[in-house]
Amino acid sequence: MELLWESDEPKSVADVHAVLTAERELAYTTVMTVLDRLAKKDLVERELVNRAWQYRARSPQGEVIAAEMLAMIENVPTAVRLAALRQVCSRLNEDERTQLSSSI
Repeated sequence: MELLWESDEPKSVADVHAVLTAERELAYTTVMTVLDRLAKKDLVERELVNRAWQYRARSPQGEVIAAEMLAMIENVPTAVRLAALRQVCSRLNEDERTQLSSSI
């Protein structure tokens, strides 16, 4: 996902595989399977171009992380939810707090 979030252009399985194998050995079919599963989970969108799927992230990384965080605290009591959010906020540095308060 990070490769897709970092890119402005869609990436093929071959593109992703080339980048990942520079770091460690990885089978092409493994990359293909993971991208296919991400598409089935609606985390990425894909388009068939010249007989090769082109993948791009469906949502920005921040939105995905926020959705995961909210899902974790969705069904807990309000007091626990607020305590968790306070903990997150308490770990922000001053610049992050300023940016956050100006965007709300």
